[in-house]
Amino acid sequence: MSEPASISTGIASRYASAVFDLAKEANGLPALESDITALGAALADSADLTALISSPLYSREDQAVAVAALAKAMSLSDVMTNVLGLMAQKRRLFVLPQLLTVLRARIADEKGEVTADVVSAKALTKAQTEKLAKTLKAKVGKDVNINATVDEALIGGLVVKVGSKMIDTSIRSKLSALQNTMKEVG
Repeated sequence: MSEPASISTGIASRYASAVFDLAKEANGLPALESDITALGAALADSADLTALISSPLYSREDQAVAVAALAKAMSLSDVMTNVLGLMAQKRRLFVLPQLLTVLRARIADEKGEVTADVVSAKALTKAQTEKLAKTLKAKVGKDVNINATVDEALIGGLVVKVGSKMIDTSIRSKLSALQNTMKEVG
């Protein structure tokens, strides 16, 4: 991991710990989970928000005013509103994406869930997603949330990542293995 990424992750982890503990004490984990979803969607949809949190051109005051207005407009919980204000004051808003990732993981762990990243050549149907989640739950022993993406370069099959384990049944990987085997032979 590069040093800047490591520093960002460390900062995000410290904020996430504090936010998670405060929300848990106040029985506010459902509200925190809703805030995380809303902020994640806002970050994905808004280039202006991404620029606001990452650009050094905005002053602390500009960032604080903007996140206060954002929190009010999105009806974020008091805990999340306060932490966003603190992060703006300390010029730490750039770690917001990592903060959301760490908080998602903490909440999933608290609920006894695990997230599986699934890449497929075609979009999975609802029935396929449910069957895959059921199969993975039997293997992992926890409820599994599927984070599905599509990569047509796989040709067919799936690549499933759960924690540090990866299962690659894609045709692309099988063709690659065949190609390597043929190189060794000839």
